[in-house]
Amino acid sequence: MFRNNYDNDAITFSPQGRIFQIEYASEAVKQGSVTVGLCSKTHVVLVALKRNAEDLSSYQKKIISVDTHLGLSLAGLASDARVLSNFMKRQALASKMTYGRPIPIERIVEQIGDRAQTNTQNYSNRPYGVGLLVAGVDDTGPHLFEFQPSGMTQEMVACAIGARSQMARTYLERNLDQFANCGREELVTHGLKALKESLNQDKELTVENASVGVVGWSVGEGGKKGKLEGFRLYDGEEMGPLLEKALEGSGTKAEGETEGEAQGETMDTS
Repeated sequence: MFRNNYDNDAITFSPQGRIFQIEYASEAVKQGSVTVGLCSKTHVVLVALKRNAEDLSSYQKKIISVDTHLGLSLAGLASDARVLSNFMKRQALASKMTYGRPIPIERIVEQIGDRAQTNTQNYSNRPYGVGLLVAGVDDTGPHLFEFQPSGMTQEMVACAIGARSQMARTYLERNLDQFANCGREELVTHGLKALKESLNQDKELTVENASVGVVGWSVGEGGKKGKLEGFRLYDGEEMGPLLEKALEGSGTKAEGETEGEAQGETMDTS
């Protein structure tokens, strides 16, 4: 890991133009458990896989509600995510007290991006070792943003970050055209299926290790925008019906695939 003294702080560029501490922070995101976000015309869904450090410990919280119209999921260092989420909560409250309205999603994402980028300008600071998916709705509609440790933010239609997230991204890319017109339940189903794609073969989604966050607008008569459906976190036993609906029939499909592989004597290299 030693890079000839160019990785001692977050403000020194290497001769190749790289800041190694930002790359190390990005590696922390890749080591975190996977989280998936999807956005349609009416709703945004966050789906996350939770981990526990050992069998005797509880599962780590992965989805955090920031405001009634806003929430986030994390991959990486949970302590850094807690600092950023508390900052976002203060900004959301300040917007309501000062302007009398919820803070726009793009503005609050830019604020945490600026905060993270400032850490690369001061010798005494380090980058945040966490990646975030920020989901919310405002007057312009539903939004999903990705936040990276470098301070870069970008709006996404669908996104997955964390360990083995490439498999989830493959599912999202394959079904991308369907997301825009999906309703609330359909979007949750797609999110859980994408999350399942990223699991090891010896693991399954359960009510203990999965959680879902949803926010959006209800659809009124004539397809008009209705009331705000505030950010709702599904956890624990509430995940049961969602998992049953999302994964129904998947076991039959998996059995068929296994049987086909056995007949063809193919080897699994995942």
